[in-house]
Amino acid sequence: MVEELSQAKPQGDAERIPLLRIDAVVKKFGAVHAVDRLSLDIRVGEFFALLGPSGCGKTTLLRMLAGFETPDQGRILLDGKDIAPVLPHQRPVNMMFQNYALFSHLSVRENIAFGLKRMGMPRAEINRRVAEMVSLVKLDGLENRKPDQLSGGQKQRVALARSLARRPRVLLLDEPLAALDKKLRESTQLELMDVQRRLGMTFIIVTHDQEEAMTVADRIGVMDAGRLEQVATPRQLYESPRSRWVAEFIGDVNIFEGQAQSDEAGRLTISTREAGTLVVAQRSEPASNNLVCVAIRPEKIKLSRRGPASDALTANAINRIEGTVTEVNYLGSVTSYKIKLDSGAVLRSSMTNTARIEIDAYHANQRVVAWFTPDDCVVLEQ
Repeated sequence: MVEELSQAKPQGDAERIPLLRIDAVVKKFGAVHAVDRLSLDIRVGEFFALLGPSGCGKTTLLRMLAGFETPDQGRILLDGKDIAPVLPHQRPVNMMFQNYALFSHLSVRENIAFGLKRMGMPRAEINRRVAEMVSLVKLDGLENRKPDQLSGGQKQRVALARSLARRPRVLLLDEPLAALDKKLRESTQLELMDVQRRLGMTFIIVTHDQEEAMTVADRIGVMDAGRLEQVATPRQLYESPRSRWVAEFIGDVNIFEGQAQSDEAGRLTISTREAGTLVVAQRSEPASNNLVCVAIRPEKIKLSRRGPASDALTANAINRIEGTVTEVNYLGSVTSYKIKLDSGAVLRSSMTNTARIEIDAYHANQRVVAWFTPDDCVVLEQ
C-alpha cells in the first residue's frame, strides 16, 4: 500500500491537483469542534506551516494527516486518493514528534533503521539508506551513540533522519524545535530548510512560534478555533492581513478604530478618536457601515523631534501624531518605543539602529512627532 500510494500519479488534470487536499474536514471531541470544516490545498515540494495559539486545532489536523485521528466529516486526499481508510504505517506520510520518541536502548544507527527493518527492506539497502540519512543530517561519527549520549540538537537530527529514512511523500513535524534553546533553534531552522530543499519533499510543520513559521515556510495557514483565518506567504500575512485578528496575532501592530469619511484619488480619510484624522491608501471597499480599523506596524512609524521637514510633507508623509515617549527598549538591531499620544492612547514605534552611538535615540519624557505614510496603513473591518 505504501509503494502504491507513493508512486501514484494523478491522471487527466494532474497539474491542477495539489499533492495534498484537505476537503471540508471536521473533527469533534464531544461538543468541541477541534477542526471545523477546514479546507486546504498543499503543493508538491512545499514547506507549509500551521500556525496558531494553543488549542486552535493545528495538532489535531496534523494527527489526522498522519492517521492517528479519523475525520468525522470530509476527506483527506493524497495524489487524488482518499487516505482516510489507510492505516498510519501504510501511508506515505511520516511524523516527527515534539519529544522525538527515540528508543533509548538503540543506537543512532538502529533508531534510523528501525522503520526500514519493519518494512522488510534488505540489509544492504538498509545500510545504504542509513548512511545516506546520517550524512544528510550531519551525524557522521555518532552512529553508535545512544540517545542519552547526544545533545538536544543531535537528538532532533536523529528523529529527523528516522522520519525521512522511509522517503515519505509528506513529512509532518509537530513543534520539532520546541525543546531547543534560541540559538540552536535558529540554526536548526536553517538546517531543516536546507534538508527540505535538497530532498524536494513536502514538509508540514505545526508551531505556535510566529518567527519560526515565517522563517521556514513558503506559505502559512493561520488557525483559530478549528478554522483557517488566512493562508498566505509570510510577507502577505504580515503586510496584508485579512482580518484584525490576524493582524494582531502576527507580530506587533498599532490599531486605531474610526469611520471612513471619504474616498478621494484612491485614498480614504478616516476619523479616529485616538489619532485624529488619518489618510490611508485604500485597496478595498470599506465596511457597509464605514466603521473600520487602521493597522500600522511599529517599524513603519518614524519618530522625530519636530516632524519631517516641510518639503517632505508631501502626499506620502501626511499622517502626524504628537506624543511623549514613555518607554525605550534597546534590542540591539532595533530600539522600540512606546509613545503616549495626547489622546491618551499608546503608540508603538520600532526604529533600526543604524549608528553605534545614540545619535538618533530618544529618551523617556521627550516630546516627539510620530509620522507615517498612507501606504504604511492597512484598512480592516472592525
